[in-house]
Amino acid sequence: MRKLYSALKYICIAALMISLTALVTVVAYVLINGVDKLSLDLLFGDYKDTPSILPAFIGTLQLVGIAAIIAVPIGVASAIFLVEYTNNKGKFVKIVQVATETLAGIPSIVYGLFGYLIFVVAFGWGYSMLAGGITLAIMILPTIVRSTQESLLSVQGGLREGAYALGTSKVRTIFKIVLPSAAGGIVTAIILAIGRVVSESAVLILTIGMVVNKVPETLMAPGTSLALDIYYFASHGYPDEAAATAVVLLILVLILNLLAGFIGNLIKKSTYGDSAKM
Repeated sequence: MRKLYSALKYICIAALMISLTALVTVVAYVLINGVDKLSLDLLFGDYKDTPSILPAFIGTLQLVGIAAIIAVPIGVASAIFLVEYTNNKGKFVKIVQVATETLAGIPSIVYGLFGYLIFVVAFGWGYSMLAGGITLAIMILPTIVRSTQESLLSVQGGLREGAYALGTSKVRTIFKIVLPSAAGGIVTAIILAIGRVVSESAVLILTIGMVVNKVPETLMAPGTSLALDIYYFASHGYPDEAAATAVVLLILVLILNLLAGFIGNLIKKSTYGDSAKM
């Protein structure tokens, strides 16, 4: 048995090294080929003479904002209801769990087709940032629900019972005890969802079009994103611009991760401070 455990240990170590090697290789390749291609014209140009990713950067932020504003409150509230008010039991909960797990595994192009048929065609919005943002919100909603649900379930029951014993209401217990304890997992779920929004392309091709040379004037106008710009540059003979855009995308994802982690820790500290005062 010891030999078996030792073999499994080395297999796990080897798998870890392969994963890290693949990750470092991809990141290093993008940085080596893209960092020296960055320029002020590419980042902040007006796209008259040379390509610029300014429209894509603004479009990406708009899409992230729309998707997060819609999906995060609905997803977190749904998870709270399933865990705190149904005790995560019953046929309804099982149906919701199966539905969310199924929807989370659907290819993104299916969501893109749904957004195209409903928002672009049926609602008559045409290619627009709003259509793309709502479609992305629908796509990441199952991930937020399931991840938040697991985070809430990981909170010790004794914390809830202690709060109830002190006469705290259920709503106050949820917002003052349960949510701060699960903040780390919830923030992680939101990070994963935002990362998928930032890197998505199939959905956006069918819902926002690909107007790479113009900043969207309104949410009802077509636009682009960083992921779409990478695809456009790579397929239209701009390999240097594609590599540079990939670097910007990596930096943006890193900033979002750091910001989300900082906000999550800040929420924990402030809430636990308030609880201690109580």
